[in-house]
Amino acid sequence: MSAPPPEGAALAGRMVLVAGLGASGVAAARALLAAGARVLAADGRDDDGLRGRAAGLAGAGADVRLGGLPPSLLDGRDLVIASPGVPPSDPLLLAAVAARVPVWSEPELAWRLARGRTRLVAVTGTNGKTTTTELVAACLGAPAAGNIGTPLVELIVRGDPPPLAVAELSSFQLHFAETLRPDVAVLVNVAPDHLDWHGSLTAYGVAKARLWARQRAEDWAVVNADDPGARRIAAAAPPPGGTVTVSATGAGTGAGGPHVDIAGGAVRWRAPGSPPVAIVPVDTLRVRGAHNLDNVCAAAGAAIAAGADPASLAAPLAGFRPGAHRLEHVARRGDVDWVNDSKATNPHAARAALASFDSVVWIAGGLNKGLAFDDLVDVVRGRVRAAITIGECGPQIAALTRRLRIVTVEAGTLDVAVAVAAGLARSGDTVLLAPAAASMDQFVDYADRGRSFRDLVTRLDRPAGAR
Repeated sequence: MSAPPPEGAALAGRMVLVAGLGASGVAAARALLAAGARVLAADGRDDDGLRGRAAGLAGAGADVRLGGLPPSLLDGRDLVIASPGVPPSDPLLLAAVAARVPVWSEPELAWRLARGRTRLVAVTGTNGKTTTTELVAACLGAPAAGNIGTPLVELIVRGDPPPLAVAELSSFQLHFAETLRPDVAVLVNVAPDHLDWHGSLTAYGVAKARLWARQRAEDWAVVNADDPGARRIAAAAPPPGGTVTVSATGAGTGAGGPHVDIAGGAVRWRAPGSPPVAIVPVDTLRVRGAHNLDNVCAAAGAAIAAGADPASLAAPLAGFRPGAHRLEHVARRGDVDWVNDSKATNPHAARAALASFDSVVWIAGGLNKGLAFDDLVDVVRGRVRAAITIGECGPQIAALTRRLRIVTVEAGTLDVAVAVAAGLARSGDTVLLAPAAASMDQFVDYADRGRSFRDLVTRLDRPAGAR
């Protein structure tokens, strides 16, 4: 059996394996080296990009190995830092668990190394967590990190860490979190996703609930009462501290605790025993879609739980623009809108996107993550006029839309899909890229897919042969 898991300065001289050299793995390796650990960094892949990262880490003092993650890498190791790309079913991590070698995620490492110098607002959910994280950060004037881009360890493990940070945390990162304890934990929603990584919906929900598992009585959880999955997780694993419920529809208003809702055309804060306080008029918000109203409510609740004055939130909420590839309006050609929601990488996200429009020419498909599309039937039947499918799971989606007697074209690739959509769309339609699937069968990531869509739509207005 290995030594007990090290903390903070106790990492000096420890033998640590970093499994996976994406952005979080590289950041973790550098933080460990700075803490005096002896680092072996490894990745199952071997390509030019990885070799560049490997050279940088080797120059900093790490032992780096590419092209495999055999369990033999555990020999002599006291700790494993697992990157999100390495699932718990990987033989290396199974061997670590069997040998009782502690396994942490990069945010768990960041939390231990930070030693409580930064208060943390943490956001998770199946969809909308990036938008909500950015909204909270804007409301609090605080930096954002985690799954949103900058690894948490880069932000809060430094000589002058911020007093408050907002972190987007994925289920992958939470799965390997033991002591991480946000002052405010935000659960936006929970729907089937990443079942290929977690193995089951139950395991996925357990990972999400770890967000508040270590909270104290004085900490806060923010739970979206509009979402059945979030309500179910909160009921099965109740937050240890206070709970702020949020709802754009008025659900959960009878719970008796603090609440954010929408009424009279405004987002409102309601503290027990006090009259509602208007935060921001809904018609001043720039975000689109009913699901984004839930995100705004969640962000407002989190900011207030973190100490913000409700009166201070109108400007940042009204001024917020969502990031690219999230219901991004790309163009209006004639009377047809073209919208890029490439970030809709699962059926739950695609459902929210489809529900935002009345008459849709839907471009969907990609790499399925072990998910079913049957839950989309009602929204597809009511709003999709034509469907164009791409990617590996295109035939599955085409089977669903044909069953609903919707005009369906199996285009296969995005360039063909955009051309077909231009021919099928008519006045009043929205051509919507909401794939309901991951992108890695044909693209580097969802952003690459969204940029390709944007470029293809732009080229529709150019003469043949023009660049």
